[in-house]
Amino acid sequence: MKGVVIKTLPDPQTAFDVPSFRPEMAFPYLTEDMIRCIRSYGSEADYENGTQISAAGQREVDMFVVLTGSIEVYTVNDRNEFEAIIELGPLQFTGELNLLNDQPPLVSARTSAAHSRLLRVSRRNLRQLMRAEGDIANLITQAFIWRRIGLVSQTKTGVIIFGNEAEAETLQLQHFFSRNGYPYRLVQDQPPPAAPSTAPSGRDHEALPAIGVSDGRVLYRPTIARLADELGITQIPDASTIYDVAVLGAGPGGLAAAVYAASEGLSTVVVESIAPGGQAGTSSNIENYLGFPTGISGQRLAHRAWVQSLKFGVRFAMAREAIALEPAPSFHRLTLAEDIRLCGRSVIIATGARYRKLQVQNLEKFENQGVYYAATAMEAAFCGNNEVIVVGGGNSAGQAALFLSHRAAHVYLMIRGKSLDQTMSQYLLSRIETSPRISVLTETEIVNLAGDSRLNEVTWMDRRNGVQTCKRIESVFLMIGAEPNTEWLNGLVNLDGKGFVKTGGTAAFELTPYATNVPGIYAVGDVRSGSVKRVASAVGEGSVVISDVHRYLDERAGSLAFPTCCTAL
Repeated sequence: MKGVVIKTLPDPQTAFDVPSFRPEMAFPYLTEDMIRCIRSYGSEADYENGTQISAAGQREVDMFVVLTGSIEVYTVNDRNEFEAIIELGPLQFTGELNLLNDQPPLVSARTSAAHSRLLRVSRRNLRQLMRAEGDIANLITQAFIWRRIGLVSQTKTGVIIFGNEAEAETLQLQHFFSRNGYPYRLVQDQPPPAAPSTAPSGRDHEALPAIGVSDGRVLYRPTIARLADELGITQIPDASTIYDVAVLGAGPGGLAAAVYAASEGLSTVVVESIAPGGQAGTSSNIENYLGFPTGISGQRLAHRAWVQSLKFGVRFAMAREAIALEPAPSFHRLTLAEDIRLCGRSVIIATGARYRKLQVQNLEKFENQGVYYAATAMEAAFCGNNEVIVVGGGNSAGQAALFLSHRAAHVYLMIRGKSLDQTMSQYLLSRIETSPRISVLTETEIVNLAGDSRLNEVTWMDRRNGVQTCKRIESVFLMIGAEPNTEWLNGLVNLDGKGFVKTGGTAAFELTPYATNVPGIYAVGDVRSGSVKRVASAVGEGSVVISDVHRYLDERAGSLAFPTCCTAL
């Protein structure tokens, strides 16, 4: 290995520069009883000093438990110097969340004592351990979560985004990494000219944004799907396997279904087009979700559910969309973008809904250039001390208005209706009404957006008298209505007049509120016709539907033998 080794090891208390970081949670010690249990899942071996046991970017890395000696975890800085992060001693173990999915490690590790005896646990055996050994699984999961928190805060791990933070493509990449909990840093400069480069055919090798990955390559304007594959953020489903449950969508309903299915022993795969959380993942603060008296952001809630799913062995096909569904008596065949196939004995449609777009000229020109569909810290950074507009009358719009009111000079909350009374929770409405930094504009709509490369002027009209107002506005947040993500179903299941999936009643294949007209296919959450468009409701539906799935699978197993291999059919 090249570079200068920096030998000074940081104290565990300052291993990661994160406020309120909990080193005792990130680097716990296993008990002797735990070690005895883990031995049945691994194999022991002796290692000399300086033996490389894992490297950043390396695929299929295993977990190592230190029995004697020590392991140094380190990264490489911009000067090609090795910087130690932490030294792990006896009864401690390597790894973080990457061991629960297909992600390569973000850091490297090597032995750092004259002689070290290590207990090696393969990824496959680790996943068996996580399902079977509750106390050990909880301790490992807790450590992995805290380690990822530390790594996300680092500017030395993950990928480098080369690009202008104000440009739409750069913001899209930041969103993708942030919502998937993947470390990155933004460099507003060109990549090093000596770095190897690759680019998909038809794309400009000179254009930004570009992504610098751990092996030194630079990917110019990569697609989100390609990044997900390169970095192991997605787990391509095994085409030869028929999963017990295929969940389409990783919003609250889909994540709840995945957790309950996998925790009850059903093989489960989740297909998600962007990141865990769905539309709810963009909420700045959810204060009426049970168990969080001070509120929790949609992204944090989704991330916890995602980790919980990984703990139980759920596979995630991220940055992939379902484009076709073919039902059959014994299984259902799904086709994802880029011709990826998977089969499921049952399917849960949890694709949710998306915000509707304004019928205004130039809207697409300003998307992610002043017009946003989420109000997180990333978008709020562009508000500065300027006036902003939030369009919408639901809880998401109310949460966004309150969040932005602490960052922008003033917030205009704009709705076409006459009041917010029937569409927004009372706790939000009360706060909005008493906030001096929020003005509610009823019976009002945007009629024009203007600007050069970015939005800088908005015109709206009072529908009661036709009076128009034009102001310098550089940020508009659209959270209006909901359109179901069901176009890809192409009439396979019954939809209502607005495109939501019809479930239950005499038209369903069985008497349950979540069954569609097609046996083995269910729908939960916002995509379901007549559902309550709330996070807690979606979570409830996702958890309850698994009892229906169990009954369906049990009945089918008794009357028709399920095949075990999709490709053999």
